[in-house]
Amino acid sequence: MSLQKKIIERKDRRKQRVRKKIRTGIMLRLSVFRSLKHIYAQIIDDVQHKTLAGFSTLVLGAKEGDKKGQAKIIGKELAKQAKEKGIESVVFDRGKHLYHGRLKALAEGLREGGLKL
Repeated sequence: MSLQKKIIERKDRRKQRVRKKIRTGIMLRLSVFRSLKHIYAQIIDDVQHKTLAGFSTLVLGAKEGDKKGQAKIIGKELAKQAKEKGIESVVFDRGKHLYHGRLKALAEGLREGGLKL
């Protein structure tokens, strides 16, 4: 088996393990997607199948600081949107990504903004 295939399988196993622990019917889910250039975060209600709030570096526009700093700003802005809509707490769905770097900065920004993870 090639190295590329092993890496993909490892990410898929991690994704399934994370999703298995999340109880989507009880709380809203904060889904995070990370690409090489951008990071996207959205709050999803899985019962109604609707996206309630979302924010990304594309919406942010300004390219100030490094990617971690931008992720922290995204977290604060998303928390502000959530507070306006009356959302107090969410479940953090990091998908196949490890909790470090930009994802950790995003989570810290959300907590600073007053959202409970």
